[in-house]
Amino acid sequence: MTVTDAEEIRTLENRRFEALVAGDLGGFTELAHPDLTFTHSSGTLDTLESYLAKCASGFFVYHWIEHPIDTITVIGDTAVVIGGMRADLAVNGVHRLLDNRSLAVWTRVDGRWRFLAYQATPGK
Repeated sequence: MTVTDAEEIRTLENRRFEALVAGDLGGFTELAHPDLTFTHSSGTLDTLESYLAKCASGFFVYHWIEHPIDTITVIGDTAVVIGGMRADLAVNGVHRLLDNRSLAVWTRVDGRWRFLAYQATPGK
């Protein structure tokens, strides 16, 4: 059975969110491109390094995440994922429930998909 790029991206998206909930920063890092840009629904921008530092310090603590995917568009070595991200988390010790729309970008580097960019926007 051949896995399509879109199916592979769906699997990687699942792994990405599972790693965050599990606090598996090594697993998250394996998926991420070194030039990751992570834009939060608050407008705050993080690099891979700053995002990992915030997760490691407990600034972000994810309790659960749901991430319905509307579409995955693959063109060449770029994949764009449009969907949602609902989460229960603590941000700097403050409980938050998120209901966001999201855009994730993956790029294929040396035959391997890497998580390159994320943009969250409040959904409601």
